[in-house]
Amino acid sequence: MEIPRLPLGSWIETGLNWLTSEYSVVTRGISRFTQTGINSLNDGLMWLPEWALLAIIALLCWKLSGPRLAIGGAAGLALIWNLGLWNPMIETLTLVVIATLVAVIIALPVGIAAALSERLYRVIMPALDFMQTMPAFVYLIPAIPFFGIGSVSAIFATVIFSMPPAIRFTTLGIRQVPVELIEAADSYGATRSQKLFKVQLPLSLPTVMAGINQTIMLALSMVVIAAMIGADGLGSEVWRAIQRLRPGDGFEAGIAVVILAMLLDRLTQSVRKTSK
Repeated sequence: MEIPRLPLGSWIETGLNWLTSEYSVVTRGISRFTQTGINSLNDGLMWLPEWALLAIIALLCWKLSGPRLAIGGAAGLALIWNLGLWNPMIETLTLVVIATLVAVIIALPVGIAAALSERLYRVIMPALDFMQTMPAFVYLIPAIPFFGIGSVSAIFATVIFSMPPAIRFTTLGIRQVPVELIEAADSYGATRSQKLFKVQLPLSLPTVMAGINQTIMLALSMVVIAAMIGADGLGSEVWRAIQRLRPGDGFEAGIAVVILAMLLDRLTQSVRKTSK
């Protein structure tokens, strides 16, 4: 006895076709707005001379963490500059910054709502588990019908892929606030918003920053993978090296990705420590 095959793929394709046809005006508007933001930030960072941006980042590292990170960050960026990968690094950094900002703007309210509502928490957690176990390449598939090939699709896929840690850590941080402190705020007559903004969020800030750190790392990894759908940056250098069988070029771009990842990770960890 043969069991009929469930046409799940056909249903998904039908749904995507309906969404792209019905909301094409919306997606085109989002695409134009996002591309404008990408171009503006990219042009602004590339307008600065390499040595000037390197010095600014080194000073930022010095202020947030100390001379060790400043020297290491400056040396790493100088190596990227020397390898001729400065512009691809800027393009990657632009995509990571924009995707992280969008992901955090969406994730923080959702995480707060899930922390304050038990019913929403029970709905959100399985959805986050599903999102975090889905292979990264799968997120590229729905991005193309909505936004086509290019950096906008990369931003869309990166936001969806990198958002779960920020939601999860925000929820966790707020729910871990000691009950005694909540009761003390209640005894002083604090409203719900006063408890949230003056007690729960300040105490949960280190945990929230840990979630943002994970979001940045996931965004960087996804931006590199998104070179498969036309995203610019270091990922495209790696992808081009694979296509042309140039392992040396691929390793150079990979080293630049590692340097950028370590720099962003140490910077966000420094911000997290100062928030404790």
